[in-house]
Amino acid sequence: MSKKKNSDPDDDFDREDFAELRTLTRKQVLDMIRRGESLEDADLRGLDLSGVSFDGANLTNAKLGETNLQRASFKGATLVGASFWNANLREASLEGANLEEADFDYCNLDAVTFKDAKVKKAIFPVKRLPVEHVQRSVRTGERVRMEPMRHEDED
Repeated sequence: MSKKKNSDPDDDFDREDFAELRTLTRKQVLDMIRRGESLEDADLRGLDLSGVSFDGANLTNAKLGETNLQRASFKGATLVGASFWNANLREASLEGANLEEADFDYCNLDAVTFKDAKVKKAIFPVKRLPVEHVQRSVRTGERVRMEPMRHEDED
């Protein structure tokens, strides 16, 4: 990361720094959202981002695996190709989001709403969340309910 004289390393963080930093911090993410910066290709794996509003944000190809996103809001966000593998999205809002080719495998999607979301080629944990439930949520805004984990689903 480029050094800036007499400045906090979290200040003035931008896309050029992505290549040199593995995972952003919660503070960096919140600062970038506040400034309206893109989070395209961002590595947010393992962070606690519960309750954060990503409304309208660009998270194309972002890595959000194993991230706590409980009650987070992604209204109108661009999540094309984003990976949410094994993330906690319980009670999150994905209303109007572009979820094309997003990966939600092994996610907790209980009580999530997908109203008016674009879900083309998205990957869902179909053994616990039938595609029909996602489609109904897209149409009606109804929150989805996941099936309990069965022992044979653990493989």
